[in-house]
Amino acid sequence: MSKLIYLDHGASTPVHEDVLAAMLPYWTTHYGNPSSTHRHGRHAQNALDEARQSIADTMHARAKEIVFTGCGSESDNLALRGVMWAARQHGRGNHLITCSIEHKAVLDTAIQLRDQFGFDLTILGVDATGRIELDKLRAAIRPDTVLISIMAANNEIGTLQPIAEIGAIAREHGVLFHTDAIQAAICTRWDMRDMPIDLLSLAPHKFYGPKGVGILYVREGVQLVSALTGGGQEEGRRAGTVNVPFAVGAAKAFQLANEEMDARVAHYSRLRDRLIKGITGLAPDDIILTGHPTQRLPHNASFAFRGISGNDLLLHLDMAGVSASSGSACKTGNPKPSAVLQAVGLDAEWDRGGLRLTVGEQNSMEDIDFTVTQLPAILEKLRKLQMLFA
Repeated sequence: MSKLIYLDHGASTPVHEDVLAAMLPYWTTHYGNPSSTHRHGRHAQNALDEARQSIADTMHARAKEIVFTGCGSESDNLALRGVMWAARQHGRGNHLITCSIEHKAVLDTAIQLRDQFGFDLTILGVDATGRIELDKLRAAIRPDTVLISIMAANNEIGTLQPIAEIGAIAREHGVLFHTDAIQAAICTRWDMRDMPIDLLSLAPHKFYGPKGVGILYVREGVQLVSALTGGGQEEGRRAGTVNVPFAVGAAKAFQLANEEMDARVAHYSRLRDRLIKGITGLAPDDIILTGHPTQRLPHNASFAFRGISGNDLLLHLDMAGVSASSGSACKTGNPKPSAVLQAVGLDAEWDRGGLRLTVGEQNSMEDIDFTVTQLPAILEKLRKLQMLFA
């Protein structure tokens, strides 16, 4: 094996060298606790303030609308629990709307709010491309609806949702709107002056920042009940000492992602389109593109293989030197059928055979061509094994 090819940027990305350089001083020189009042603490607090302001400026938001969390999943959790608990506390409603292909950080949290806390929950279905139907969203809104949470882009099949339209519907009915924008941050500039979004989750490790830090935008006036207690950090919305170097890294990564977005997206799209053309052309009857054919993430090429185990496919690609995934990194390795592929209408012939290839900055056309050329032999071997053990 002469080269390892990483095609799992939807799971995580390498840290950009400029991001790493920005973070380093806050481990070695300015290492104080930002809650401390002495000089070391003030240096750390200044860095935290600058990081928060940088993210706010990039989003055309206010610094106090930016909350640092421990990861994207925590941002999703805080948005849903925080809003619903605050609504109950003030007697404003009991109903939450989400959809069937949300990341588990949203979907499992919504189900827990229903099953363990007694909230009402509507889970919208999606069409064959993974998009919700706006008329069904309108019909699901009730007088006691508090929050709509629909992801901007699906992590597994790459489908982009009509976020502006969803937000407009929410505004029309006086309902708060949260979007998990963790995958979509690579291709969307978030201008919170114009976008009808009240809460938005980001995870910097998806756009060349560090793992272990998340961002939650909370529009001014939206009330949250904190899920973490024991400290007054983040304006009382998230207790715990803030990870200063990671917050600094998050801000730098977000700045670069926005500044370099056009060039990055153009690069991703070329590689993605070559993957889609090459892989679907191998066996048109046994391989299908999943997700929306055009309204999809620029770095995401996702497929379903008839009668093939996605996990077996990943194992053999790995042995060939190609790192890929079968969907969300939070559930890769799970042999169960893909809930997302089931939700878009694929049956048992297809729903275990998902493959997600997500390209990045360091990938080349040669990487793509190598990956495509490896697949025929892998598929032939897997089908022979399938027949042998049938």
